[in-house]
Amino acid sequence: MKGTILYGPREIRFEDRETPRIVEPTDAVIRIAATCVCGSDLWPYRGLEPSNGPTPMGHEYCGMVEEVGSAVASIKPGQFVIGSFFASDNSCPNCKAGYPSSCLRRELVGGAQSPLLRVPLADGTLVATPGVPSDDMVPSLLVLSDVMGTGWFAADAANVKPGSIVVVVGDGAVGLLGVLSARQMGASRIIAMSRHEKRQKLALDFGATDIVTERGDAGVARIMELTDGIGADSVLECVGTQESMMQAIRATRKGGSVGYVGVPHGVALDGQELFFAHVHLHGGPAPVRHFLPELIDLVWKRKIDPGKVFDLTLPLDQVAEAYRAMDERRAIKTLLRP
Repeated sequence: MKGTILYGPREIRFEDRETPRIVEPTDAVIRIAATCVCGSDLWPYRGLEPSNGPTPMGHEYCGMVEEVGSAVASIKPGQFVIGSFFASDNSCPNCKAGYPSSCLRRELVGGAQSPLLRVPLADGTLVATPGVPSDDMVPSLLVLSDVMGTGWFAADAANVKPGSIVVVVGDGAVGLLGVLSARQMGASRIIAMSRHEKRQKLALDFGATDIVTERGDAGVARIMELTDGIGADSVLECVGTQESMMQAIRATRKGGSVGYVGVPHGVALDGQELFFAHVHLHGGPAPVRHFLPELIDLVWKRKIDPGKVFDLTLPLDQVAEAYRAMDERRAIKTLLRP
């Protein structure tokens, strides 16, 4: 089959690669209904993260089960399923504690920007929808595989509760879906930090009450102005840079919480400042599998429509243009259809 392979900085090809097959008895092979490009894919694409030779790309996926290994019990051919970017057994102590992305047997799921995908540990990783979804629902189910689950974790880690004042740092897909998550969790005020008009409009549509365009110290000052000098109860850090992390910590009230889900690049925290900040910090790779049943239910009942984050749809064989569009910020997030 043909699939997406990264050869080096900004060198994406859609070319022949080995067709996925059952390797372990716990595997499943699914036919992709839709996939997409993630903001984290842009780090190796830009050469800011090393890649070891030609690398199959993509870790967001949903689709129909084609085949399962002999040890797979709960997942069956013909089901429509969604899974996380980390395969997990959903039974180890870390999984039971709610952190399947730190499963003791976890495996990174890669190569999803292709027509077929092998998913390890299928029983623990994949969650079936109540039936085969309508085509218009597929984008909203797809985002549960990563960016919606990550935005939800950011809000959960930041302890968003009914009535909370929330700040969201980052206006990519994760940040925008963090806004949606905070609204769903009952936040009374959601301040989205964004300089881009199209993203500001989507943030407002997802539930933001305020837009702040300033960044860094100026952004923190504006948050303090909007919160009577106190800071926010909950701050969602959805970027992963030094500036965004410090902005998040400094915009949080004493005793408040920062949920950080932006993959850190060059982030170093000063122990003295952190000590006197008096804030809770919690984050890491989102435990998407833990949240999937709840999020699937919300989408299936059409209580949320996170698929609106896609503003460009392309056929899978035009994946190179999908990367370019996101790299150049012409698209927030690109949906790919086989």
